[in-house]
Amino acid sequence: MEQNKQSYDESQIQVLEGLEAVRKRPGMYIGSTSSRGLHHLVYEIVDNSIDEALAGYCKNIDVYIHKDNSITVIDDGRGMPVGIHPKMGKPTVEVIMTILHAGGKFGGGGYKVSGGLHGVGASVVNALSDECEVTVTREGHVWKQTYSRGAVTSDLIKIADAEDEEHGTKVHFKPDADIFEETVFDFEILSNRLRELAFLNKGISIRLVDERDEKEEDYFYEGGIKSFVSYLNRNREVLHEEPIYVEGVRDGVAVEVALQYHDGYNENIFSFANNIDTIEGGTHLVGFKTALTRVMNDYAKKFGHLKENDKNLSGEDIREGLTAVISVKISEPQFEGQTKTKLGNSEVRGIVDGILGESVALYLEENPSVGKIVVDKALVAARAREAARKARELTRKSVLERSALPGKLADCSSKDPMECEIYIVEGDSAGGSAKQGRDRKFQAILPLRGKIMNVEKQRLDKILNSDTIRSMVTAFGAGIGKDFDIEKIRYNRIIIMTDADVDGAHIRTLLLTFFYRYMRELVDQGHVYIAQPPLYKVSKAKKDVYVYSDKELENTLVELGGKDNNTDIQRYKGLGEMNATQLWETTMDPEQRVLLRATIEDAMAADEIFTILMGDKVEPRREFIQNNASKVVNLDI
Repeated sequence: MEQNKQSYDESQIQVLEGLEAVRKRPGMYIGSTSSRGLHHLVYEIVDNSIDEALAGYCKNIDVYIHKDNSITVIDDGRGMPVGIHPKMGKPTVEVIMTILHAGGKFGGGGYKVSGGLHGVGASVVNALSDECEVTVTREGHVWKQTYSRGAVTSDLIKIADAEDEEHGTKVHFKPDADIFEETVFDFEILSNRLRELAFLNKGISIRLVDERDEKEEDYFYEGGIKSFVSYLNRNREVLHEEPIYVEGVRDGVAVEVALQYHDGYNENIFSFANNIDTIEGGTHLVGFKTALTRVMNDYAKKFGHLKENDKNLSGEDIREGLTAVISVKISEPQFEGQTKTKLGNSEVRGIVDGILGESVALYLEENPSVGKIVVDKALVAARAREAARKARELTRKSVLERSALPGKLADCSSKDPMECEIYIVEGDSAGGSAKQGRDRKFQAILPLRGKIMNVEKQRLDKILNSDTIRSMVTAFGAGIGKDFDIEKIRYNRIIIMTDADVDGAHIRTLLLTFFYRYMRELVDQGHVYIAQPPLYKVSKAKKDVYVYSDKELENTLVELGGKDNNTDIQRYKGLGEMNATQLWETTMDPEQRVLLRATIEDAMAADEIFTILMGDKVEPRREFIQNNASKVVNLDI
C-alpha cells in the first residue's frame, strides 16, 4: 500500500473527549477485567507500534513481561510527539496518555491506516495501570514522563541526548490490581497474538521476552499471510506445496489473500481488517467467497472438468479442505455486528472480488495440476453433499416425529428448553444409574454405546450414517452442519459425563470435536458442559467425603486426621461403580455438582488442537502428548 509519509507532529493529534469513566467502567473500553481484558492492555500499546509500522516508520517491536508482571513495549518508530499541543497547551505525549480518543488515528492526519478496534489505546492503559512510564526518543533527545491511574505524576523532562538517527517509544506499565481480577500475564496468549500480527504485517520483527522464566520468542515473516497459511496447515497433509498468494491495491484498499487446500473436510477461513480479527466476517469475506466460487466453476467448465450442462459446484464444495487468510487495510473501516468485528464497508466486497478473481484465474491457468486437484476434490465433495442432504432429510423427518426420538433416550417431562438438560453418558451401566438417579422433570439421559466416530476424518454423509451421531442429532432437535439452528435446541445444557480414565477422556474429546465441527454454536453460546464425577469416596468415623483429584484426596486425609485402619478409600474406576443415589449427589444434583463449561477463547487455537489430536498426522500428536504428559493441559475448550 502506498505510504503517506507526511510529518507526524503536534498538529495531527486531535482531542475528542476526556478520560472520564474508564476506571469506573473498564469493560466498556477493554471488554472485561478478566484475563482477556488484562492482555488487551498489551495489544493496545502494541497496536500503536504497528500503526507506526503501517505508516512505514517502524521495523522492530519488543515486548517484555517482567518478573513483577509489568509490561514494557519498545518500538523504533518516530516517537510520540513531545511538543506543546496547540489546543491543549500541554506536551502532546501527555495528551496522548491522559486524554481519551487523543491520537493520530483521528482526523486522518497522523495515520492513513491504523489498527486497533477502538483507538483509545494508550490513555486507557494508563488509566487502568497502577504505574505507567513513557520514554520517547526523537529529534536528538530522550524524554520521560510518569503517570499513575491516569494522572500525571511527573512533568515531561529531557533525560538524555540521543543521536539524530535514534527514534522510538517505550511504554512501561503495571496493571492495577484493584481493577483486574488477575494480573498475571500468560506467555502463550501474548505469543499467539504477536505471532498473528507478525504474519499480518510482513517484514515487521516482533520479539517477546518473558523475564519470569527466561523465555524468548521472535516473530518475523517475510512471507506474511502466505507464511500464515503454511503455519495453520503445518499439521495437515496439503494438496499443493505452496499456498496461492494474491495481493493488490484498488481505490485505496490494500488486499492480501493466501489460500491452500489440504486433504481434510473442514474449511478454515480467517479474515482481518486493519489487523483486527473480523470473526463475524463481513464484505471482504463475501467478496472472497464470491470470487472463488465463480473462478473455480469457470475453470472447471473451460477445461472440461464440468460439462456445459452440469450443475455448478457450490461454494461449500469448493471450500472443502480450504485454509485461507484474508487481510484488508482500509483508511476508514466500518465495523458492525454485536462484537463490532464484522466489516461493513460495501466497496470492499467488489475490490476483493476483482483482485482475487483475476489473480486466481491466472494462477489456475498457469498451474493446471493444482486446478485439477482442487476441482476433483470439489466434485467428490458435491457427491458427498448430496448423500448428506438425503441423510439429513431422514434425520429431520425423525425430529419432527416425537415418537421417533432415540429408543435409548430417557427424556425429561418438561418441554421448556431453558430448564432442560441432557446428559450424554458413557455406557449402559452408567446410563442406568443416571436414569434412576436423575430428576425426571428437567434431566434427560442419552447413553452412548462405545466410542463415537472421529468426525475429523470423515465427510458429513459418512457421519450421518452413524447411529450414535444420529441419535444425538435427533435428541437435540436442532439439525447438524449448515442446517444447525440453535433456536430449535431442546436442551439448554448438554452435559458430557464420561469415566475419569483414558477411554473416558477419548470419548469426551470425540464428542467435543463433533460439537465443534458440526454444532459450533452450541459451544460458542455456552451450552456444552463437562461433568466432574468424583475420583474417590473417603469414609471415616461414619463420615463420607467425595473428592475429585489426588491433591484433594491428600488434603482431605489431613483434615480427617490422617489415614488409619478406620479409613476406607474407594476409587471410582467408572461411573457405573456408583449407585443412582451417589451419582445424583456427586455429579447430577444442581446444588452439589461441579460442571466445567466448554468454551473456545481462540477459534484458531481450538482448530489446531482438534487437528493435532484427531487428525491423520501422527507426529504432531506424539509431540503434543510428550510435551504435555507431565502437566495438566487446559485446552480452553
